[in-house]
Amino acid sequence: MDIDVKNLHPLEVKLLRHVSPGEDITAERIVGELGYKVGQCNQAFSWLSAKGCIEESSRAKRTIYELTDVGRSQKEDGMAPERIFAFLRENGAHTMPEIAEALSLEKSDVGSAFGLLSSKGTLCLNSERKAEAVSGSLPSEVIIQRSLLDKAAAEGGSLDEASLSGDERKAIAALAKKRGASSSPFRIVEREDVVYHLTAEGEAARKALLEANITGEELGVLTPAMIQSGAWKSGTFRPYGINAPTSRLIPGRRNAYSEYLQWVKDKLISLGFEEFDGPLVENEFWNGDALFMPQFHSARDIHDVYYVKDPVHCREIEEPWLSQVSATHENGWKTGSRGWGYSFDHEFTRRQVLRSQGTVLSAHQLTKAKVPGKYFGVVRCFRYDQVDATHGADFYQTEGIVLGKDVNLKNLLGLLKMFAEEIAGAEEVKYVPGYFPFTEPSIEVHIKHPVLGWFELGGSGIFRPEVTEPLGIDVPVLAWGLGIDRMALMHLGLNDLRELFTPDIENVRTRRGN
Repeated sequence: MDIDVKNLHPLEVKLLRHVSPGEDITAERIVGELGYKVGQCNQAFSWLSAKGCIEESSRAKRTIYELTDVGRSQKEDGMAPERIFAFLRENGAHTMPEIAEALSLEKSDVGSAFGLLSSKGTLCLNSERKAEAVSGSLPSEVIIQRSLLDKAAAEGGSLDEASLSGDERKAIAALAKKRGASSSPFRIVEREDVVYHLTAEGEAARKALLEANITGEELGVLTPAMIQSGAWKSGTFRPYGINAPTSRLIPGRRNAYSEYLQWVKDKLISLGFEEFDGPLVENEFWNGDALFMPQFHSARDIHDVYYVKDPVHCREIEEPWLSQVSATHENGWKTGSRGWGYSFDHEFTRRQVLRSQGTVLSAHQLTKAKVPGKYFGVVRCFRYDQVDATHGADFYQTEGIVLGKDVNLKNLLGLLKMFAEEIAGAEEVKYVPGYFPFTEPSIEVHIKHPVLGWFELGGSGIFRPEVTEPLGIDVPVLAWGLGIDRMALMHLGLNDLRELFTPDIENVRTRRGN
């Protein structure tokens, strides 16, 4: 591999100039002799290994015991066994709580220390259940532990396991933890000592650096201070590699689909629509009954709607809407309709479900809407379905209504055209007659995707009097419920709904919104 030494990083340059062929190159040596931080040292090793300038010659694992703050405190103030033994010899027998209070120790620490000392015959409980000293010296285990604390403090705060005797290793095992070491005197740290040597490629690079007099001290940045002081005149600058790849900048950004949903909301609000929203958990009344969907309709089947397990039913349905809607189902109420001709089930209507269609919010809005008025929502819905490129078990709809004495089918077709062309970005649109229990006439709007072909964007129509009048509205109401996920496919140039919810962060970073 041919290396342009002018493009080496200063960390690499200084390391190559400092070492000689055949010498061991270790992190400990480089940190000590060149003043590198451990991270800088590891980075230089990684870069030079990738360039083939150094190669690993050996690797060995070792265990280090590092003093914690608790260990330093015990080194200065004494370990619990030492302090308890000294206290009892000086002050006579005491109960465990008295010892803990006098020495400001945790009761658990006092109990552990007493257990150790009593097992070695140093302390015992007398007839008054008080601890007292019965030996003139501490057990050897405690003496060794004390020596380990002193030794670690004298050697910079750490001990290499290889330097410890068998008794010391046994004693330090009771004082050290690998994880959660904040309450222990020692922390166990496992390290790997890696030894590198220069390769022929590295020797050639080292020779080239010496011949070119590249020291690694060259300046890489021209600062205002250097210009003001004139220091740049006496400095040597590193050459700019104009062909070197630039660093990738990854700015924070919103998910493309989330951004699209907000864009749709902003567009509709700018057209004078007011936004509505509601809970994900609804009852059968608002999810279907208020929309003049008969309680025996096939869409009520458990395979289409997700039922809530607990609580199964809501407490009550608001009046007068419950009475008026139930009468409309049974006999048409005052709407001029004959209704569905069945006995309305007041228990079933309280059954709780996950919202299966955005139209449920339109029904809610009718009870409080202004006339004339324009309302919309971007609504998450749940419906059992086979997941594929154009279907999901949960999905978003853009739902809306327009109320007014003079609104008509032509107005509705204009709104659908706006959604299909301006919001979805479709170039080919067609309208197909449809059926929904709550609208008449009913229209489906279809768009053509360049890969997936024609698919339904959603349904729409004019609410039937059986829907509007029981909820307090006596003017025509245009309504639509369109799959905004499918609009996003066209708008974002995707071929599968699942790409909208990808966990691939790279996909999110690179995908463009509107």
